[in-house]
Amino acid sequence: MRKAIYITLTAVVLASCGGDSSKSLDKALASKDIETIRAKHAEISSKKKALEQQLKSLDSAIALLDNSAKLPLVTTIEVHPEKFDHYLELQGDVKTKQNVLIYPEMSGTLNRVYVKEGQKVSKGQLLASIDDGGLSSQLAQLKTQAELSKTTFERQKRLWEQNIGSEIQYLQAKTNYEAQENAVKQMESQVGKSSIRAPFTGIIDDVIKDEGTVVSPGPGSEVFRIVNLSNMYINVEVPESHLPNVTPGKDVKVYFPVLGDSVATTVRQTGNFINPSNRSFTAEIPVPSLDGRVKPNLTARVMINDYTSEEAILIPQSVLSENADGEQYVYLVDADSLKNDPVAKKVVIKTGKTQGDYVEVLSGIKEGDAIIDEGARSVKEGQQVNIKNS
Repeated sequence: MRKAIYITLTAVVLASCGGDSSKSLDKALASKDIETIRAKHAEISSKKKALEQQLKSLDSAIALLDNSAKLPLVTTIEVHPEKFDHYLELQGDVKTKQNVLIYPEMSGTLNRVYVKEGQKVSKGQLLASIDDGGLSSQLAQLKTQAELSKTTFERQKRLWEQNIGSEIQYLQAKTNYEAQENAVKQMESQVGKSSIRAPFTGIIDDVIKDEGTVVSPGPGSEVFRIVNLSNMYINVEVPESHLPNVTPGKDVKVYFPVLGDSVATTVRQTGNFINPSNRSFTAEIPVPSLDGRVKPNLTARVMINDYTSEEAILIPQSVLSENADGEQYVYLVDADSLKNDPVAKKVVIKTGKTQGDYVEVLSGIKEGDAIIDEGARSVKEGQQVNIKNS
């Protein structure tokens, strides 16, 4: 019908602008008479208005007869099963179990500091020494006495084995030797407290006391802070509703906003206690140091994979609507009408978990269904639609 109307319109225009009209126009222009030219201008203007009126009438007829112009324009998405990973997003801070302050075990003046900040040290390495107040000299004397008691005991033992001398002499020599040995061990323990050593392999993060400072055991007398960045982790509080899904071995994505970097890891262990104040349990997640860029107390965003479906039906959240009964629904193009006159069909669905802009559909639609995407808010049940991407 539209084609026929356009043909009619073309014929009218051609007829209006035929050869006779062109000749009369040329004649008027050639006359160089202003009145003749004005008369011709008025004649053509009159025909122009008549043609514009005809065009309006033709447009009205086209709008009335062309049904496709009234159909809502929509796009569709054909759904197919795909793998769906859902992540529980939490926040936590990086921690390390080897981040300690080192205190002196005895009082005295800090004689020497053998390390500096940022230095890597090994377990047992000497970090500093404290004036022992003469304990080293006493230890040397005790060792001399212990050697003498040892010699006396060994001689007395040989005599006793040869049945020479009394038993009491043998026992006295043995007791004296053992007492001297214990005294030496006790003094060595006391002298050992004058040396401050690394409790584990790590990095000296802070040298707190300088040489010449008087130190003593107890708060306020810490000498070093030592940190090991090779065994860091994040503790997050997980709501108890996720207890069945957040288990050791679950995949985790950790993002560090300050660094703009992320790592893939797994849940190392979960707590066995539900905190009654916030109804949550803890999950421990190991993280690498990323060449020393990850530091204790660094903020991290943790995403724990708590659900996976190998063949999930996913649709954009934007196509979802909800009725007065709280039911969620979408519009799809009825399969029987898809190739001829597409018709919108309203389908109530049941949804599962949401990740980003997509939601999982548990029931209501199946593989191959054409979901209406753009234009979903403007269609009605049973309404014929014009599919843009068909």
